[in-house]
Amino acid sequence: MKIEVLYIDDCPNWVEVGRRLEDALAMVGNSRTPISYRLLRTPDEAAEVSFAGSPTITLDGDDLFATNGRTTDLACRIYFTPSGLAGLPTTEQLMKAIASRGV
Repeated sequence: MKIEVLYIDDCPNWVEVGRRLEDALAMVGNSRTPISYRLLRTPDEAAEVSFAGSPTITLDGDDLFATNGRTTDLACRIYFTPSGLAGLPTTEQLMKAIASRGV
């Protein structure tokens, strides 16, 4: 299993999403799964991956929160959370998304 956080330099949410991912992985029994981080600097780099804004979290190359919102724009991403729109998913949302993939 490969988890990767795709992010841009101007969006600060990638740091906290990393912490939440660590917690979510521990909750589903995969605390030893490494998380990699990829800084996207250009639209061409964003076009090479499943990028939907920063941060995008992928599991084995697929967006954990896939929508039709794939983009090459170097912009922050908005997530729908139980408490409204946010710049990153909750730990529980991450846990459920990971568990739903049978991981």
